[in-house]
Amino acid sequence: MDKPVIAITGPSKGARLPRFFVAAAVKLYGGKPLQLHPGTALDPDAYHGVVIAGGHDVEPVLYAAEPEVKPNYDSERDALESAVIKSALASQKPLLGICRGAQLLNICLGGTLHQSLREQRKKTSHRWTVFPMKTLCISREVNGHIQQRLGQGRRKINSLHNQAINALGEDLTVSARDLDGIVQAIESPNGPYTLGVQWHPEFLLYLGCQRALFKGLVEHATRFQQRQAASQ
Repeated sequence: MDKPVIAITGPSKGARLPRFFVAAAVKLYGGKPLQLHPGTALDPDAYHGVVIAGGHDVEPVLYAAEPEVKPNYDSERDALESAVIKSALASQKPLLGICRGAQLLNICLGGTLHQSLREQRKKTSHRWTVFPMKTLCISREVNGHIQQRLGQGRRKINSLHNQAINALGEDLTVSARDLDGIVQAIESPNGPYTLGVQWHPEFLLYLGCQRALFKGLVEHATRFQQRQAASQ
């Protein structure tokens, strides 16, 4: 059987470094990366799993809110990734949302966002960093993919985001927060591998627990590919 194909979404221009690292992680665990961006013909039959990569803020009109901060949006990318997410959910394809990808997953399931986190932070810094300098508190009550891949207790993560999940979308549960209680990881208890993380694991591939998120995605994409082949 061929390698499972993992679609990696992103903008038309830029974001080459994070997408390069995501692709490297996919290849490491036996997957074949497929880069998608606005303007790419969308063929859901061409891939077996999805990574919705990080980037600019999600446009608030998608969750029926007025802009509260200076806009930095990419409407074409929002449209593409919303379509990819909804297609993956409908077909039960494994999906990993990173940063804005987690936010957009939440929105596609009816959730909302905090547009600015400055007012939400009391114990943690608002400083952006690719280094693991912030604390992730993994829920002991949610025995899901985050706990299985990262373990229980606390881990160190990076932080490159302005926004975060506010109201939780349908069929999602919170599996990790930071020290301020801001949502850092969500997942679907009913999906085969449907999760979103607010940090950037692609910049932390030197940590085995962060690589495990991509390993899990490729493993579940392989299972999807096998089920697809068996049904044909």
